[in-house]
Amino acid sequence: MVYDRLEQGRDGARREIMIDPFVREFDMGLARPLSRSVRLNGFATCLRLEQVYWDILAEMARINCCTVSTLLSHVDREVHLRHGGVKNFSGLVRVVCVVHSLKEVVMS
Repeated sequence: MVYDRLEQGRDGARREIMIDPFVREFDMGLARPLSRSVRLNGFATCLRLEQVYWDILAEMARINCCTVSTLLSHVDREVHLRHGGVKNFSGLVRVVCVVHSLKEVVMS
């Protein structure tokens, strides 16, 4: 099925979509959520994230010469020390991954 690539803007004018997230050979597997057991500061828990975030976390852990669990323990500890915790740890991890990825784009 072919979709109209024109979208209506706020002013009512029709504009072509310039950035298409579904680029050629887009890997839908990156959007598949996966649950993994991790240890956060000694406590076993389960974290459900999309594959793309697990990939970014693995890269961040590699850069820091540690495991993903160690990296996540650091994030958990720091958010408690600096902000008193967070209600949605999975959401925080996603944001940390996006911020890391954006910094990588700017630096390259």
